[in-house]
Amino acid sequence: MPLKNALAKHDVKTVFDMGWSDMENGKLLGIAEDSLSAFITTDQQLRHQQNLAGRKLAILVLGTTSWPRIREQLSKVTEALEEMTAGTYREIDFER
Repeated sequence: MPLKNALAKHDVKTVFDMGWSDMENGKLLGIAEDSLSAFITTDQQLRHQQNLAGRKLAILVLGTTSWPRIREQLSKVTEALEEMTAGTYREIDFER
């Protein structure tokens, strides 16, 4: 995964790495917050589908799945991760 490699400074695990790829978002977030400090997703509907209040995770939503677009603005992702604390939610829009 290119983003995982780009964030080598951080301990990055994918949903697949953790064996969680078949879980629905609600259960996934619950399990993730027991072992992770931040959760990065491209699911832009997450905040509408899940109650995010009181979560222990920092949740970062990327506004695209396109690696070339993310790579062009990777500094936005790394800056957000550095600034976020437990329980925060942030979306990054990747302008065309």
